[in-house]
Amino acid sequence: MDAEEALFKKRLEELANKSYSNSQYVFTGFLSAAELDIYYRMERELSYVPATVYGGTADCERVMLRFGSEELCGYEEPFPITCIEIAPLIEKFGEELGHRDYLGALMNLGIERGTLGDIVIIGKHAFLFCTEKMAPYIKENLDKVRHTNVKCKIAETIPESTVTRIERKTVQVSAARTDSIIAKLYNLSRSESVELFRAKKVFVNGRLNENNSGQLKPGDKVSVRGFGRFQFAGVSGETRKGKLNVDVDFYC
Repeated sequence: MDAEEALFKKRLEELANKSYSNSQYVFTGFLSAAELDIYYRMERELSYVPATVYGGTADCERVMLRFGSEELCGYEEPFPITCIEIAPLIEKFGEELGHRDYLGALMNLGIERGTLGDIVIIGKHAFLFCTEKMAPYIKENLDKVRHTNVKCKIAETIPESTVTRIERKTVQVSAARTDSIIAKLYNLSRSESVELFRAKKVFVNGRLNENNSGQLKPGDKVSVRGFGRFQFAGVSGETRKGKLNVDVDFYC
């Protein structure tokens, strides 16, 4: 265990103890996939206090961890998450911007990554999940992304497409192994796929997965750092040559 992981584990223990001892809700910032995996490995030893993960919608990859429950605390408290809509100041002059463009502009404002959740791009607009405390600062200071002047406002509603942003794809594999499916989906060789597992870049349902030969279950959500996310839908058939048709839902 490295020093950074040990420090994060200690922080989780402190938050859990605070919630349990004071009968109050306690929240983390937005967690990376690696940080969420650390929590899941500690989940049993922290089971004395209820915990929930949420990032703004059920499909968010970056999530907050909330210690506490209505039974423990005697009241209900929602996650302190705000959704900000980022739009071009003049729509017709807006660029086609990517995730890195928005994240780079936010990082240039000196914002800590833990205050920022998922960024969902719909056309020339982006929807950013962030902490309630950071939302006013972003609204006031984020006025340009790459070469596009932008305006920010609290999203009046969360667009349905931020929840259902999936695209079904069917691929053929010789066996329904996790590394085979990842290799096929991202046009990688088998050795390149296996290397992703060795580099600790594959997470299944929020947990680090180092077993490249394991098989996925329908509903499993897979995150491959640097490539994207998908949900395994299942095996839908078999070809005459014995290959399997595998259905996955890509998060777009």
